[in-house]
Amino acid sequence: MATLHLASGSPRRRELLAQIGVPFVTLIASIDETALPDEPAQRYVERLAREKALAGLATLERSAGAVVLGADTAVVLDGRILGKPNDRADALSTLAALSGREHEVMTAVALAATDRVESRVVVSRVRFRPFRPGEAEAYWATGEPRDKAGGYGIQGLAAVFVSQLEGSYSAVVGLPLCETAQLLEVFGIPCWQS
Repeated sequence: MATLHLASGSPRRRELLAQIGVPFVTLIASIDETALPDEPAQRYVERLAREKALAGLATLERSAGAVVLGADTAVVLDGRILGKPNDRADALSTLAALSGREHEVMTAVALAATDRVESRVVVSRVRFRPFRPGEAEAYWATGEPRDKAGGYGIQGLAAVFVSQLEGSYSAVVGLPLCETAQLLEVFGIPCWQS
């Protein structure tokens, strides 16, 4: 059976893979995450997931049977990718834009081996209820928004803002488990390993 390597430092992705019983080894795969000019968000997340998987594979120096998983998530509002906030003002502006509105969360997962690369993109829709005065500021003060795409974590304190979710909860967290399990099967890696 192939050895799975996760090309991600995300604790959420590690937790999600562990949730479905898939053992893995974490590795670091640095890539340039700058969007290309006029690149649509869906193409952007898929490109980054594939590049992370391939960069991770390149670090393994022809390790026989190695499979590398790369993933990327983007929060998208009105066609614009909302990255991690630069500072407090950026976070509050982003949260104000999301308040009372629906946005998309696009997550791509890619698996790479020496002979192929396969990827999938999952698009989910998340609706936030309108924020009450001071709520975004209080949320920022918790520290949670600082390292999150779109300035929030659905699996954390921001769950109280979500009034509706259409799509994959695990994809919004950072890894679409249904699609990931399907890809793992293609690469000969079963879920629910003891």
